[in-house]
Amino acid sequence: MQVCRHGVRSSRSLRPSSHVLLQRRRFHLQADLLDDLQSRGLISDITRPDMLREELRSGNQVVYAGIDPTAPSLHVGHLLPLLSLFHFQIRGHQIIPLIGGATGLIGDPSGRSTERPLSAQADVERNVLALIQGVRNFFSGAVKYAQNRLEASTTPILSPDIRNNIHWTKDLGLLEFLRTVGVHSRVNIMMARDSVRNRLTSQQGISFTEFTYQLLQSYDFLMLYKNAGCTIQIGGSDQWGNIIAGIDLINRVNATDGAENRTEKGFGIVTPLLTTASGEKFGKSAGNAISLDEQATNVFDFYQFFLRSTDADVGRYLKIFTLLPLAKIESVLEDHASNPETRLAQRLLAQEVTELVHGETGVRRAQAATAVLYDQDFSTLNIDTIIESLHGMPFFNEYEESEMMNVPIAKLAARCQIASSNGAARQLVAAKGLYLNNHPVSDPQQALRPSDLIGGRLAIIRAGKQKQAVVALSHPLP
Repeated sequence: MQVCRHGVRSSRSLRPSSHVLLQRRRFHLQADLLDDLQSRGLISDITRPDMLREELRSGNQVVYAGIDPTAPSLHVGHLLPLLSLFHFQIRGHQIIPLIGGATGLIGDPSGRSTERPLSAQADVERNVLALIQGVRNFFSGAVKYAQNRLEASTTPILSPDIRNNIHWTKDLGLLEFLRTVGVHSRVNIMMARDSVRNRLTSQQGISFTEFTYQLLQSYDFLMLYKNAGCTIQIGGSDQWGNIIAGIDLINRVNATDGAENRTEKGFGIVTPLLTTASGEKFGKSAGNAISLDEQATNVFDFYQFFLRSTDADVGRYLKIFTLLPLAKIESVLEDHASNPETRLAQRLLAQEVTELVHGETGVRRAQAATAVLYDQDFSTLNIDTIIESLHGMPFFNEYEESEMMNVPIAKLAARCQIASSNGAARQLVAAKGLYLNNHPVSDPQQALRPSDLIGGRLAIIRAGKQKQAVVALSHPLP
């Protein structure tokens, strides 16, 4: 591994310790990476785009995106930077997902009108470990997803180099930080950045802790530039000022070190702030973030989140969140416009993103659950396959024969927690709001009979329009 005289490793000298070869089937990648990202709506702004194009054409680069450990799992909002990294990865570039074990202890003021509460160190450390595994799982699944969609190639796909910025900050003393970073940072420029200026005009103001967050993020870029040859940072649109600060720090340090090549180094790419057509922040469902971790958001709810996309949003989402060729997406949207009631585009989106995140098995499970809960014709269902797919779903309840058969349906509804109590379930019956297999339950004492079972094992209970439960026998009736 070659190291330049100034301690900066050239990106072309990188030799990964391991890599995987991604076998592709159809050519869906445009020749120009930036054109592809822009066509898909993954770019809001770029620093020095012409120079970046030249850099990308000259050879493989190293690119990073940061993820602060504010929660133990990734959510769908992370898909924009993660997929941006993935587009680099499948073209042979080295990607660095950077977990903010240090910056997560400080709190990013970007996009916030109030101070972010400081997280306990133990919580941050737990979140870091969980996110490292989550990032590893995402890119592993993304490679499998791409194998079914991209043309065969011998391009080496390098494994993600997952890092934690606590490693270069935990032993960094205040004096060293001030001499390394502080001396190159101009307070007037720092105060002019949106993340700071907006808070300065608020009643609460901004703490010195959050004020210095941009310096820590700048230091991350500098350390990755020096130690990994990283010259490109990807972030959300609210990170633009922090990315510019990192580029500025790299070049000021280079100038101080007397680098022979004074060409400006470092590039930034920011993804758009994604909102729905109605102006709501993307990634929320009933106030809850849609997680990429099945333990936090089950695969059925994940699938349904994308299936519920509006006609105004679905075309944009297909371009951003899938590897489908743009021509195919346009063709699907034309077919969808002819018959919007079929929700062809939404079904394709839900299938693609669920496979990206949860794999082919996840798609089968989500589609099986959708068929059980929303299809009117139960005759086409393969019950054994359905039950296998539903295991682990929060609405799935498996019982022994004595716990389920000849038990009042109202009582089962309360047991499955789609009614708050037996009395509430009986009130639903009186209001004609409790259903068994899409048929209203007419008597509060009506019990579940063998003839009610779909495929001899399963029944669907619904309370009102939204709450549903599947009850199934652990073994077929004799």
